[in-house]
Amino acid sequence: MADIYWQEPFCGDGNNCFRLGTDGEGNGYIAVAGEEEHPLTDSREALRNLILDIKAGKADHLL
Repeated sequence: MADIYWQEPFCGDGNNCFRLGTDGEGNGYIAVAGEEEHPLTDSREALRNLILDIKAGKADHLL
């Protein structure tokens, strides 16, 4: 697996913390903080849209 560069965790109130990462090839990753060895992966654009929707409250039940 390529080296993944993780951002600081994003934590909702009273919920799990998630981390976003990218690798040198432009792939995007998301993982529960502390579980980075088992990330979900998709295109950077797909993960960006998912996180923007979560932060906008469109999918707050996921957090």
